[in-house]
Amino acid sequence: MTLCIDLFGGFRVTVDGRVVAPKAWSQRKPAALVKLLALAPGHRLRREQAMDALWPELDPQAAAANLRKALHSARRSLDGGEGAGLIVSAGDLVCLPPDELTVDVDDYWSLVRAARRTGNAGTYSRAIDVYKDGLLPEDRYEDWAAALREELQADWLALVGEFAGLLEARAELNSAARAVQRLVAAEPLGEENHAWLMRLYALAGRRDEARRQYARLREALAGELGVEPSPATQRQFAEISSDQTAEPELTSDLWERVGDLRVQSGDPTGAAKAFGQALTTAAAEQVTGRIHRKRAGAWLMQHMADEAEPHLEIAEGLSPDAAERGRLACLRANLARERGDLVAARRLAEQAHAIALAEGDADDVAAALEALAFIAHVQGAWRPGLQAQIEGLAGVGLGLRVARFCDFNHCLGQYQLYGDGLADDVEDYARQTLAVAERADAVPAQAFAWCLLGESLLVRARWDEAAACLERSCELYAPLGSRSVALPWLRRAELAACVGAHDEAAAYLKRASAIATVTPMARHAWARLHATAALAAMERGEPELVIRSVRATQSAAARYGDCPTCSALLNPVGAQAFALVGHVEGAQALAEVAAQLAASFASSAWSAMAESAAASAAIADGDLTAARQRFGSAIALYEKAGHTFWAERTSAQLSAMSAAN
Repeated sequence: MTLCIDLFGGFRVTVDGRVVAPKAWSQRKPAALVKLLALAPGHRLRREQAMDALWPELDPQAAAANLRKALHSARRSLDGGEGAGLIVSAGDLVCLPPDELTVDVDDYWSLVRAARRTGNAGTYSRAIDVYKDGLLPEDRYEDWAAALREELQADWLALVGEFAGLLEARAELNSAARAVQRLVAAEPLGEENHAWLMRLYALAGRRDEARRQYARLREALAGELGVEPSPATQRQFAEISSDQTAEPELTSDLWERVGDLRVQSGDPTGAAKAFGQALTTAAAEQVTGRIHRKRAGAWLMQHMADEAEPHLEIAEGLSPDAAERGRLACLRANLARERGDLVAARRLAEQAHAIALAEGDADDVAAALEALAFIAHVQGAWRPGLQAQIEGLAGVGLGLRVARFCDFNHCLGQYQLYGDGLADDVEDYARQTLAVAERADAVPAQAFAWCLLGESLLVRARWDEAAACLERSCELYAPLGSRSVALPWLRRAELAACVGAHDEAAAYLKRASAIATVTPMARHAWARLHATAALAAMERGEPELVIRSVRATQSAAARYGDCPTCSALLNPVGAQAFALVGHVEGAQALAEVAAQLAASFASSAWSAMAESAAASAAIADGDLTAARQRFGSAIALYEKAGHTFWAERTSAQLSAMSAAN
């Protein structure tokens, strides 16, 4: 028998093409049981879970009796008593059989994954439409539905924002405006979306509507919060309301802003298109080298050197000032690196750094330092290169550059921590770097070195030493402000999860989340944050929360960009969670991602993660022989990498699988 369950916009069940009449669900608990099963990962629940969700106030014996009654009633509602095959009892589990079952929430998540993977506007649109009016509006006040409703709503809002950004970058302005209208309707006090809608109206030449939108925003903020729109939104309104008749000038300026926003959100393809629109709509005398430079940068973010070079040449020919020459030199360095000319790349990056220090701003200095660090990484000289940079920082205050300088090098440091032939002496290198940083009186670099030292001890399960180093790193980073570095807090959360200190892990994750919200290196921070949250949830025995972290990672990657190395931990942990709930596709998808990362670099640790994820995928698929082989391989690779905790943890997974079968 085929079973179709719809949960968006209201509860609806169809069995073999026949809609189950609403009156069949006159009793709320049997309906709630079916809804819970439809929402549960793998569509299975332990009896205790169902009892806790539906009858939290009853003692176990009474709740068990109620569950039996609800199960019997739900089967009768599904098909007059013949629905026993549609809700299956298997030991301690109550399940919906996976064959011939469709659930619209599953369809939503599948479309979301496809949309974020492909960037296809049609797939985005279909996913958005599946959501309808949200999850189970008739159960708005049921505690068991609250967390899932909030998760789905947050993801849907992010999805609509991604879709609108995609349309905006393609110059489909009216369609983008319609998408943002949905965001405004869902969050009437969200000033950022009102401002976005105003900009879209202005770009499309609909200035009157932009002005009316500002009036609606101002009225909403005054009525609900008693405040005015932010200065930035007021400036935008003033520009739109100005008496300028030179429409192209305003339009070009706004398109440039669109490109800047797309860069910030990790969408270089959209940024390149937006900067192209800025060049197309500007009058000839208004075309600046700055926009050409920004478009070249967007192309280089996509490793498209041939597309970038003509824009660099134009920008260089338009009489740039000193600071702009430094920015162009930095892009030239990245272009040379893309083409494999590392000698020229280093020379240009050093030139860009010198100009940035003399003429540029904090972002220029940080960009040049990033270029130098990555070139050194490619040359295999990251370690001495970083120490030389630190020595050059003697007496220099990094200020707001600290997050970019340290976060970027923290990301490159992961290759040292996990790389074969590199990881064995990271502890010694971290101690040497700390000494260099102390001689240079470079406090942020000291914080960096303490964190790297703590990480090198953490991966070898030297818990107490690691905790002391990471705590010192946090102490040094903390006074640098909210835009500091999240990594030491995340590593402390990871350590706490490994030793079972779950309350401490939650507190550290909360602190790291606040930093990730404002850091300029969001793609690194969010990738690692969700991966660490997944580990913490798995160690607490909550695979459902692990799966939420997997989805949150995909959402963050769509918004900020992806960092596979920072999210590496998510792959084996997420695959394990999907296997536990019988979700084959989810486990296999993460195993594939882990395999791709392992193939990119000689790392026993990353290869071990890939083998562990593949083992979990094999369990989900019912191939226990393959799972045993993969787990055995993962254990050997973890032991080779010196990752004691993960070798022991994987051994425990293998033992649990063998005991269960």
